[in-house]
Amino acid sequence: MKKITIAIDGFSSCGKSTMAKDLAKEIGYIYVDTGAMYRSVTLYALRHNLFNADGSIREEELKTQMKNIDISFQLNKTTGRPDTFLNGENVEKDIRSMEVSSHVSPIAALPFVRTALVAQQQRMGAGKGIVMDGRDIGTVVFPDAELKIFVTASAEVRAQRRYDELKAKGMEANFNDILKNVEERDYIDSHRATSPLRKAPDAIELDNSNLTIAQQQQWLYEQYRKVAE
Repeated sequence: MKKITIAIDGFSSCGKSTMAKDLAKEIGYIYVDTGAMYRSVTLYALRHNLFNADGSIREEELKTQMKNIDISFQLNKTTGRPDTFLNGENVEKDIRSMEVSSHVSPIAALPFVRTALVAQQQRMGAGKGIVMDGRDIGTVVFPDAELKIFVTASAEVRAQRRYDELKAKGMEANFNDILKNVEERDYIDSHRATSPLRKAPDAIELDNSNLTIAQQQQWLYEQYRKVAE
């Protein structure tokens, strides 16, 4: 098997991270959750009062403080998956909150944030043997990736998955609020000026609205084998 770069893009809450994490674990690749990186910047901004009362971002202050934001991933021996660390603190649970979810798309739309994180992502994947998921992996971060997947599902299905995920973690959740957030993020992610969410011309599309996790994993593994063998 040759080492390749696997880029998985798609809408929020469509199971990209679960698919990517499980595939990376199965084939022994490095996994990078780029969405977690943008969520970490968002969490930093929330904690440092870089949002105004109207929800707008204090862009110049955030731009100045980007050098203070260190994002890394460490393997969780219990789950077998990587946890996200912000300046040395495990923030895996914190970055999944609805507060972060409702603020992340405007942060991710900032060109200076994307430039900084894309450069970091490209360094992470320079040696191949990597699975990376996000919004612009196959179009911007790794346009030459050997395998590109674009994942989609209906907004209602994605909202239900997000609701179930939060409840399973013991976190407060309201389905209608989550559905509204999913739809708002879809619009922002698809219409931002810098690196908008779009399917790469050579990406394989997967609508997983009616697929189980096991079915998704089998499908993804088959796509990997077709390219890597």
